[in-house]
This record gives sequence, structure tokens and C-alpha cells, in this order.
Amino acid sequence: MQWLLLFVTLVVMAVLQRLARTVGGPPPLEAQATLALGCVTLAATLVGTIAHRVRVPRIVGYLIAGFVVGPAWLRIVREPELQALSVISSGALALIAFAVGSELTLDALRGTRWAALRRIVTGAMALPFAAVAVVVLTVSPWFPLTAHQPFRDALVVALALGAMATVSSPALTWAVITETGAGGGGDPMSRSTLDVTVLQDLIAVLLLIGILAVAAPLASRGAVTPGIATQTAAIMAGSIVVGVGLAFALAQYLRAIRGSLPWVLVVFAFVIAQAVRLLGLDAVLIALAAGCTLRYAAPDQIERVRAELKRCAIPVYVVFFALAGSNLQLAALGEMWPWALLLAGLRITGLWGGLRWAGQPSTAGLEPAVRADWARYGWLGLISQGGLAVTLAAVLRRAFPEWSVSLEALLVAMIGVHQLVGPICLQWVLRRGGEITEEVEVGQAGATVFAGDCGGGDRM
Repeated sequence: MQWLLLFVTLVVMAVLQRLARTVGGPPPLEAQATLALGCVTLAATLVGTIAHRVRVPRIVGYLIAGFVVGPAWLRIVREPELQALSVISSGALALIAFAVGSELTLDALRGTRWAALRRIVTGAMALPFAAVAVVVLTVSPWFPLTAHQPFRDALVVALALGAMATVSSPALTWAVITETGAGGGGDPMSRSTLDVTVLQDLIAVLLLIGILAVAAPLASRGAVTPGIATQTAAIMAGSIVVGVGLAFALAQYLRAIRGSLPWVLVVFAFVIAQAVRLLGLDAVLIALAAGCTLRYAAPDQIERVRAELKRCAIPVYVVFFALAGSNLQLAALGEMWPWALLLAGLRITGLWGGLRWAGQPSTAGLEPAVRADWARYGWLGLISQGGLAVTLAAVLRRAFPEWSVSLEALLVAMIGVHQLVGPICLQWVLRRGGEITEEVEVGQAGATVFAGDCGGGDRM
């Protein structure tokens, strides 16, 4: 009955959305966007519940629902409405990344654990980068972006695509971990996977900036936007600085305000979303820096913040991943699907080979059982991409004006594929490692937020 009521409500809202556009003249964009947000969240809640029933991560259901009702299919949600909702999407992503940052500690950068993580990160980045860059350069005379281009331009494109293959997604990783209740006790693979994805993204940003720095003198005249490496470095460094500053400001608010913590987090997310819109900063880096800094700036408050973030996780996931699904641009695969599959296959093969190397017996800091798990199937947990990868794809579009639209379309389509496949693979890894004991955890408590209560109420 609950599923039926949700479906009927969705149909009614979809009909109202269509009528609002045709009867009595189009309403204001804000009104259309509000109704569209209601439609997409209802659809995501319904499909996410069905996905959970068939042992698929809820967030995959949210993504699929957003894609179905979005511009690519039913067009209940259209491009102008998605643009109007981008502030909400950025704020939701910021809260997810903030939760990830609040879990990070400097202990991972010390002792034998750091030696183990360093080896895993090296394997997870070096081989995908090399595989994608070498193969793209080898097939450059036939590759759509480099055909009829001089070798030095093909080299720059190959290096840029190789750098994109090293990016992972802490937000998707954390969403799957919290949804399934994985981790706890000892040094579970879920915890190590989260640390690895964060380190991957930070190193990938530095790698891409370095490639853009050498691209200008290396490529032919006009192929690379002048000063793009400096602009990118300023955006990324500015994001981290803003995140640290927001963390110290938030620490003062938390000490002064004991109640209404959800509203403080909403304001925090809104500030980050506006910084992204007005200054062009990256929401993931801002929130990661803020979460990690707050852990040390307000150690007496961090547990309260983490508990609130986990309690309100599901509604945040519904909003963000439903809107992310609506933004999926898989149409580019219709024209370039062989090349997209080639690049995705090269990245996944590189992850497999790199993790096999990282799990060798010589790896220090890993217990034999954990090392064997990483060597056998740890690479499946690193497939996800999103968030920061989308920002870097936009950076590459500005960096290479000659291939801007085609390059970004290819990258965004590949990111969309990894968004859908990665969570399923990670859930399988966590289940295979025995870290998922029950799968009703946050979902049932979080679903009640749609009734206006983030932390209690009846369960769905």
C-alpha cells in the first residue's frame, strides 16, 4: 500500500507538472523547479526502495529514478529546472563530503598504515593512468578527439584522460558505507577504501594541475587555454582555504548553539553552494577540508555533528543522487560508445592490476587476510566516480577549447557509467568481506524525514 500510494502521488505530481506548463501560461521557473524536486524525490524514494529489495544499493535506484524522470527520458524535470536546483544539489553534495571529511584523521598518515595506504593508492592510480594514456596515444590517429591532430596535441589529450582515470569518489563510497552499515571494529576494508578514495582525489588534482602546466608549452598554438593551470590551482587551493575557514566559523557556532543542529548544517550547506556558484570553487574539496578541520577545531562537538549527519543521511542522498541521475548525459555514448567502453575497460583493468600489485606479500602494514582481500577484489570498491570528477571534466573543457564539448561529453558520460556500476561493486565487496550484517540501518530511520522529522518517527 505504501508503494502504491507513493506511485499514485508521483503520477499526480507529474500530471500537475505537465499541466502547469501548458495551462494559463508557464509559471515562474522557481515554482516549476520546486514541483520538479518533489517529483524526482518521490520517484527516487520509490525506486530506491525497490532497488533495496533486490539487494542493489539504494543510491543506484535514486540515480536511475532521476535519469528516468529527467531530460534524457520522461522530461518531467527539464534542463532549466535542473539549473535552478543546482544550488540544492551542490549543498547536498557538500553535506555528504562534509560527513566524509569528519571521518578522516591524521592517523592514516602515520606508521605502517600509511605505508600500506601509500602502496594501495600508488597501484590504484599509476596503472590506470598509464593504461589509458598509453592506449589513447597509440590509437590517436583513429581516436575521435585526436584524429588529424599533431602528435604533441594527442599526447596532451592522452595525459589528461589518464589523469581523469585516477579520480575516485569519496562521496559515493561513503554513501554506500553508511547505507549498508558497513565497517566497525579493527581496520575494515570499508574504512581503508574511504581513505584511499580521498587520497586519490587529492593527488589527482595535483596531477591534473601538473599536466595542464606542461600542456601549454607542449601542445600546438591555441590548443590549450593560457593560464589554465594557474586558474585551476587557484580554484582548488581556494576551495581548501574556504573549507578550513568555514570549519573554524562552524566550531564557534556549535559551541554557542546547542540545539537546532540540522538548521546549522543546512545553512552551512547553503553557504558552500553559494561559494560554488559565485566563486567557481569545488564543493567536494571545501566540504572535505571543513570536515577534517572541524574534527580538530571542535573535538568536543564532532561526535554530535557526525551523529546528526548519519541520522539525516538518507534524505540528503535522495536529493543529491536523484538530481545527479537527472543530470546523467549518456546520450554521448550513442556516438562514442566504443571509445567510452574502451576507456572504462582500461581504467578498470588498471585498477585490477594495480591492486594485485599492492596486495603482494611484501606490502607492509597490511594483515595477510586484508592484503589478500585487497588483491582479490579490493579494486571493485574504487570504480565509482562523481563529484570532483565532474568539476575536473569542466576544467578540461575550459582547458582545451578545440575539443571542449566532445571531451566533456565523453568524460561526463563515462562518469555516469561509473556512478551506476561503482556502488553495486562496492556493496558486493563489503558483503564479500563480511562487513554487511543487516541492510535496514539508516534507511528506515532516514525515510521518515519526508514527514518532517530527521531523527525519529514511524518507519516506512
